[in-house]
Amino acid sequence: MNLFLRMKNNVFGSSIDYHIQPRKVKFDWQNTPVDWIPQQPYASYFINEINMILPAGEFWFCRLYNKVLPQIRDEKLKQDVQAFIRQEAMHAVAHNSANKEYLSQRQIDIQRNIELMDWLFNTALADQPFGKTLPPSLEPHWDIFRLGIIATVEHMTCVLGKYALQNSHWQQLGADPEMLDLIKWHGAEEIEHRSVAFDLYRHLGGSYIARYYLSVAVIIGVLGLWVDGAAHIMRQDPRFTAKKPSVFKAWMWREWYKTSRQNQQLLPSPLWLIAQQIDYLMPWYDPLKEANTQTALDYLNHSPAAKRALQQTAA
Repeated sequence: MNLFLRMKNNVFGSSIDYHIQPRKVKFDWQNTPVDWIPQQPYASYFINEINMILPAGEFWFCRLYNKVLPQIRDEKLKQDVQAFIRQEAMHAVAHNSANKEYLSQRQIDIQRNIELMDWLFNTALADQPFGKTLPPSLEPHWDIFRLGIIATVEHMTCVLGKYALQNSHWQQLGADPEMLDLIKWHGAEEIEHRSVAFDLYRHLGGSYIARYYLSVAVIIGVLGLWVDGAAHIMRQDPRFTAKKPSVFKAWMWREWYKTSRQNQQLLPSPLWLIAQQIDYLMPWYDPLKEANTQTALDYLNHSPAAKRALQQTAA
């Protein structure tokens, strides 16, 4: 097995020839309404749940990548991973600011959702899962398993990033510019670093078979967590009292499908998201073919938050 891993290390390195640029951004949530897409409470809550799902996971990405960083033998890939860590940490900070300065300030109880994600990443998927110390012989396999989860999630975030950048309907409906910029800035950086997780997974010995089964499990888990969290915050709104939103209620899923079917630019369809996993299941999957780097950089060059960050750096 060790010989196999060494062979993999020699074959797979960085697949990009550009340098990933971390950006230290900040958002002002003072004027952002709960319905940040006007007259679209379901879609607004649904996308708002992303703020609660992401921070614990992104900080977990950073911890695991820092742990395996000494094992990377390709210098360019190591640079990619270090830039990835800085970008993901900034994503977590930005979404946490939305949780504390936006959702909590509008009397939305997010604690239950935050605690669920903390348990998942800080207990179930920790270096010592459920507080149990792994035998030294199993630790590399546990790391590869978790790197495979990250690679799968990063494929999904690339897909969602491409969807967000292509979406003009939110702006046409008068969406809050601060939330719009958060989503598009984050999506653009997901496209910018879309190859890193997959490159690292293969570099350290991740296999195609494991990737295949992980992909199926992760898409089910992510969609379930997304709907469950969105239902929890919707239940607090009197407009949804009669519906009693829940991940176990068909209405919640039907409404997602109905909203996306009416206009694919209001929410991505769950069936569309599942279909986007097909490419990832293929042995010849190439993350660079999933989106256009220049499109992402074009947005980042015009993002209000990214421009403010650049001005602060230059000052």
